[in-house]
Amino acid sequence: MSEHLRVADYFVVATGLSRPHVKALHDEMHVRLKQMGETHSKAEGAELGWWVLLDYIDVVVHVLQPEAREYYQLDQLYRECPLLDWKSVPLPEALLADEDA
Repeated sequence: MSEHLRVADYFVVATGLSRPHVKALHDEMHVRLKQMGETHSKAEGAELGWWVLLDYIDVVVHVLQPEAREYYQLDQLYRECPLLDWKSVPLPEALLADEDA
């Protein structure tokens, strides 16, 4: 990513199906990553739940409702960037422990 958009190493674009879903995804990411020692600047858009932006410096996370994702076309903005098969990325031990509980 950084070779293409000199902003972050990775961009994550996720879809929440409704305002409460977007907020729940934001809350869950915030809590789990904070437990791992990761912090972000103030979440942009969290109060509206239309598009939430979490900036972890090297990784920027966008959580959008379907209409927002279609309107802003972030996928088109990042189309030249290589895709990462997120299912092949090993999870940190802290996350694996939560899944087993």
